[in-house]
Amino acid sequence: MTTRSFGMFIGGEAVAGGRSLEVLDKWTGAVVGHAALGSAEELEQAIAAAVGAEPEMAGLAIHRRRDALLGLADGIGSRRDEFAEMLRAEAGKPITAARGEVERTIVTIRSAAGEAERLGGEVLALDTEARSEGYVGMVKRVPVGACSFITPFNFPLNLVAHKIAPAIACGCPFVLKPAERTPLTALMIGEELAKLGLPAGSWSILALDVGDAGPLVGDDRFKLLSFTGSQTVGWALKAKAGKKKVALELGGNAACVVDESADVDDAAERIVVGGYGYSGQSCISVQRVLVHESRYDELREAMVGRVSELAHGDTRDAETVVGPLIDEAAAARVEAWIEEARAGGASVLCGGTREATAGGARSLVRGAVLAGVAPDARLACDEVFGPVTVLERFGSFDEALERVNDSDFGLQAGVFTRDIGRSHAAWDRLRVGAVLINEIPSWRVDPMPYGGVKDSGLGREGPRYAIEEMTERRMMVVRG
Repeated sequence: MTTRSFGMFIGGEAVAGGRSLEVLDKWTGAVVGHAALGSAEELEQAIAAAVGAEPEMAGLAIHRRRDALLGLADGIGSRRDEFAEMLRAEAGKPITAARGEVERTIVTIRSAAGEAERLGGEVLALDTEARSEGYVGMVKRVPVGACSFITPFNFPLNLVAHKIAPAIACGCPFVLKPAERTPLTALMIGEELAKLGLPAGSWSILALDVGDAGPLVGDDRFKLLSFTGSQTVGWALKAKAGKKKVALELGGNAACVVDESADVDDAAERIVVGGYGYSGQSCISVQRVLVHESRYDELREAMVGRVSELAHGDTRDAETVVGPLIDEAAAARVEAWIEEARAGGASVLCGGTREATAGGARSLVRGAVLAGVAPDARLACDEVFGPVTVLERFGSFDEALERVNDSDFGLQAGVFTRDIGRSHAAWDRLRVGAVLINEIPSWRVDPMPYGGVKDSGLGREGPRYAIEEMTERRMMVVRG
């Protein structure tokens, strides 16, 4: 593909910038683009522009917000192949998965456009006592003001949409910092945003060094910080965020429970999809698989067979499922965790070796299935963010639920069962943001509320629910 150079967008205007960031194709190693790297001064310009745009964005008519979002969705749709190819290259995402992310992004933006039309309020009956007879109360939601957004490398298109589309829908100006390793698709969104005639100053997208990005967190002119990334970084940012609202979508080590009533072939097929797509680089990738002892051998055989047959390698091949991890350091960490588990007595049933990409980086890890992993091993209790699943036996369903909950994380969990009572028990008792019955925790439809508890985060995404984070209630009382 042709190497492209990107500037940045400050207050909706394209700016060339001085320094640049080189972005590589994670499979071939070729340079796919250069992104301008913003300075502290340019970030200050972006913040000032966003704050200055607050009144006009808040007053922007609903039809203009809606139409801007529909225009953005159409613009991405008209360039879907270009977006997918850039996503494949900069994120190392297999092309089939990249195409799927582009389509999901369009759905996310169109969903936000619909939510713009449903921004409303409520009327409250206040005559609940004699002194308030004749009074009427009304509540509406108003935008909080300028927002700062920090997005991760793994879904550099759709997770950008999950922040900026709700902001536009409810009238919040924003400054977005994309991940340093995958900034190009976010800047391509900027190219489409620049065509839409949004209020001057209302949006900025710029790559930044971590050392220059502090005001995105600490500057009190921002009224909300929304961060997606690791739990270590996320909670540290919250501690520095001051008075602003904070929404965090962080990590997980998602579990699947397969009880004795489950369709094991179906469960195995879905778990492999959930554990190995995009090399497991998702916070809801299946990592722990808890299987009833009566079905354990059956599921183990089914999973090992499927994982061993997965297509690995070239992200340009439509059949590829497991491509490279984002860099060699990530692959080396996954390899080390596997070796640590093996040294602690675990069995590696398949995969786990580290191999080179076409560009020479040793960042491809073969999909691995392990059994007998010690409960205190990092593969069991931390987030591996790689193509690895860990099999465990359980005796009773209650025991399985307790083990799922015995984690610092709580994003999503899957339960494969044909027992409706157990389905409700899991929904009642699992301390996670979502329970999926006869489905993997990796499954997500973009309009649904998405987020976790415990170390997995704070608040919810999904256009309707992100708008709730980005707005606040304002009441008016009328004395008749």
